[in-house]
Amino acid sequence: MKTPDQQHAQIFGTPAPSGGGDAAGHEPVDHQLLQSLADAHGVGTSFHGWDGLPHSVAAETLIKVLAALGVPAHTNQLIESALVEAEVAPWRRMLPPAVVVPQGESALVPVHVRDGATARLHVELETGTGEPVDAVQQDLWATPQDVDGVATSRATFALPEGLPLGWHTLRAESDGVIAEGALVVVPARLTTADSLVQRRGWGLATQLYSVRSKRSWGIGDFADLADLATLSGARGADYVLVNPLHAAEPVPPVQPSPYSPSTRRFFNPLYIRVEAIPEIAYLKPRKRAAVDSLQEQVQALNKDGERLDRNAVYAAKLQALELLYHARRSPARQAAFDEFCRISGSGLDDFALWSAIREDLAPDHPLWTDPDCALGSPDAESLRGKLADRIGFHRWLQWICDEQLENAQQAARRAGMRLGVVHDLAVGVDLSSADAWTLRDVLAPGMSVGAPPDMYNQLGQDWNQPPWHPSRLAEAGYAPFRNMLSTVLRHAGGIRVDHVLGLFRLWWVPAGNSPSDGAYVTYDHEALIGILALEAQRAGAVVIGEDLGTFEPWVRDYLAARGILGTSILWFENDGDSPLPPERYRTQALASVNTHDLPPTAGYLAGDHVALRSRLGLLERSEAEERADHTATLEKMMGLLRERGLLPEDGGTSGASAEGNHGSTGSTGSEERTIEALHRLLAQTPSVLLGVALVDAVGERRVQNQPGTTEALYPNWQVPLGDPDGKPVFIDDLPANPRFNALLGAVSEALGDPQ
Repeated sequence: MKTPDQQHAQIFGTPAPSGGGDAAGHEPVDHQLLQSLADAHGVGTSFHGWDGLPHSVAAETLIKVLAALGVPAHTNQLIESALVEAEVAPWRRMLPPAVVVPQGESALVPVHVRDGATARLHVELETGTGEPVDAVQQDLWATPQDVDGVATSRATFALPEGLPLGWHTLRAESDGVIAEGALVVVPARLTTADSLVQRRGWGLATQLYSVRSKRSWGIGDFADLADLATLSGARGADYVLVNPLHAAEPVPPVQPSPYSPSTRRFFNPLYIRVEAIPEIAYLKPRKRAAVDSLQEQVQALNKDGERLDRNAVYAAKLQALELLYHARRSPARQAAFDEFCRISGSGLDDFALWSAIREDLAPDHPLWTDPDCALGSPDAESLRGKLADRIGFHRWLQWICDEQLENAQQAARRAGMRLGVVHDLAVGVDLSSADAWTLRDVLAPGMSVGAPPDMYNQLGQDWNQPPWHPSRLAEAGYAPFRNMLSTVLRHAGGIRVDHVLGLFRLWWVPAGNSPSDGAYVTYDHEALIGILALEAQRAGAVVIGEDLGTFEPWVRDYLAARGILGTSILWFENDGDSPLPPERYRTQALASVNTHDLPPTAGYLAGDHVALRSRLGLLERSEAEERADHTATLEKMMGLLRERGLLPEDGGTSGASAEGNHGSTGSTGSEERTIEALHRLLAQTPSVLLGVALVDAVGERRVQNQPGTTEALYPNWQVPLGDPDGKPVFIDDLPANPRFNALLGAVSEALGDPQ
């Protein structure tokens, strides 16, 4: 696919002007001009803060954000030139880089040619079969434009009706010049969740790494996921929602947060169950003994109820996996591996190259930012040859992940689950990640994704994740976005999109700025949501958008109209100062009592989080004030439960105690009844999916993630699943766990599906 400048030069015989300017100009920029330019490129010049008031984005921030978009704007002359360029840019290219159209809807495509020349446009279908389908030129005329001294006309074509869903190619011809662009026909509405309206479903939500069996190597793995799905599916569950399983660093030390991965396309080998790899049966005795020894070294970590040790586990697993990688595969197994590599294509090759290099280089090594070592450069390609065996190893790891995920999904479906495994898609990747290197051309340089100040984070947030570059992503035909989704959905019954509002706009924080000094940049949500729906429809998967936080009122309606489910968290659903009555919840939503950024319900009822935040110095007011406010919130919820007959009128209140341990219930039994009552309340909503946190089903009290803290203060994402006393809970013990059985039974009964 040619760039706009290449197309312009080929069609018109003249080069497009460069975007350079006089960087030495220092006169103050005209704010009106700057705002007009920002508007033209989808950069917000103001935003509404958590205080409800509008706040202006600083001119310096706008200039930095525009620069990341490839638009120099640090002088008035450059701004004026950029405004002209914004008008003429579409005329420079023969075809748009990508056209995304809902199936069944009409669409017009502009084709720019030399004035007086004829043009033709046709569609080549994704299947590659059949003759190209011609588009019909319309009797629509635009005034010819002068583009660098060449009179340029716009011919408008109507796309043929009845095009199938898929990734097709637009091909335009004029005077012997040919241009191509992507045509993506997407569902007008995703229909995969429609059956849930007739019969609602429920499932477990958990952090897989924390859920261990007695066979685990100290960390929950893909085999544990299969067992958990089988166990809960037998109790009537329709899905298991897990944390992002994206790959982290290729060698220890690894990032504990699953929401700061190295890539969102491929998976974390940390979750591989070594003994489930068929080649283990053919290891020679000495090598098999070495694998067994490595397992014994880390299996004792299962007994640690305080903190998970990813680094020790991963180091041991990598040694064992090395032995298995070099074991001879049968012809059938080798053919399966080769086919996986073929399907995964260059994306797998590039990720494996990054992994092989990253084994020996630190994340801050100059190679990662050196243009001479960029992906595709002679230096990078020479490394591809030198590191061929290591690249093969990392390809093989992804094949094993794929196989074991497929087994987990098959186990879930055999257990009767309608959805099976539901994956979580993180917002982005780490700044020093594989994607940051391999996808550099479609990411915005010098920018990080975050959030403006809100009532919980009054300084704003910087997540240290590079954002998609909107126009470069379109120039790439949205292929990186598609490839990511298709891989994650390959063996899934659903996908939860963390911060789905990021497909509409993202808060960009320029390097060196504080998180509060950023700006919103808009994305083509019609294209991104459409592609998300297309890949989910093809996979037969449900899409759940995490639509919490600040957003425009129309966004939720738009997502519902496109068949994307929303997210409703019990403690966040309010009608003024009172809990929202359950019948007023959204139908097209996954409703749950809590989320991974809140404490488990047992801890929340007792106010453990108040004591924790006070101890860590995270409160903006006194602990007594915070606890009083929390107790008042709980009393309102308890009142609603009693009003609905879900708690006795004269029962305890399960409020937060001054000590912050077991609350004022006075007994674990009362706490359990309150948790069951909260889930029964959610069952009275019309929401098509109900979520049950595994931590709530076993009485765990500790929060997985305490926002605003570092590892030195709190072991975020490192807390193993435990009972009310912090003793490890294993998957093997769940069938006999009274609390687990009681909560799952209550949910099934409340939904009218007693088990």
